[in-house]
Amino acid sequence: MRKVVVIPTYNEAENIIVLIETIHKVVNDLHVLVVDDNSPDGTAGLIKKLMESDDRVHLIERPVKNGLGTAYCTGFSWALQNDFDVILEMDADFSHNPEIIPEMLKEIENNDLIIGSRYITGVNVVNWPLSRLILSYGANLYTRIITGMPVKDATGGFKCFKAEALRMIDLTKIKSNGYGFQIEMNYRLWKKGAKIKEIPIIFIDRRSGVSKMNKKIIWEAIFLVWKLKFYPGMRK
Repeated sequence: MRKVVVIPTYNEAENIIVLIETIHKVVNDLHVLVVDDNSPDGTAGLIKKLMESDDRVHLIERPVKNGLGTAYCTGFSWALQNDFDVILEMDADFSHNPEIIPEMLKEIENNDLIIGSRYITGVNVVNWPLSRLILSYGANLYTRIITGMPVKDATGGFKCFKAEALRMIDLTKIKSNGYGFQIEMNYRLWKKGAKIKEIPIIFIDRRSGVSKMNKKIIWEAIFLVWKLKFYPGMRK
């Protein structure tokens, strides 16, 4: 079973090399694809140097910062073209613990999508201000009520897909980013009958660097759920 984790980056030079080393300590044969949006801090350069000695590491460089959703779709398309069987996604900032990856790989054997869920067993978030926690939890409750999708953490970004499940989605039609991207991917797979399972994780806010969250991402997600509910084209 060939497997790869897709990690979008923008100014993650402080984290990315240590993260990749940690991933490989946990799962030695897991390939890592970094999709970098022309980070001015030299993130891509660090990956290129690592690639000289490690054929498990890959890089896609994009010319401009163009959003999380399109970065993931670029990475997913590359993974499908290169015949990987299992495709994971995670953040570059250690918010997602690599130690959970083996459990995800085990669970994906009998499922189409595994979601590392912050809310399946209560609220498992560390180092967030109360306002952001309320926003995140409320966004997931809102999504569940409007769409009917039975997922407790629809906005989470630590996930594992079977390649055959991703092939059911036309990735060129995905235009959302941030929270909205995660919701849309889950919704499209759910509508296609994919078997989705949430497993509990503890989300710890980034070790270093700056959060990419902004109001545009939040408003996009708010309006997206209504499009998903009422526009049939969003389900294909």
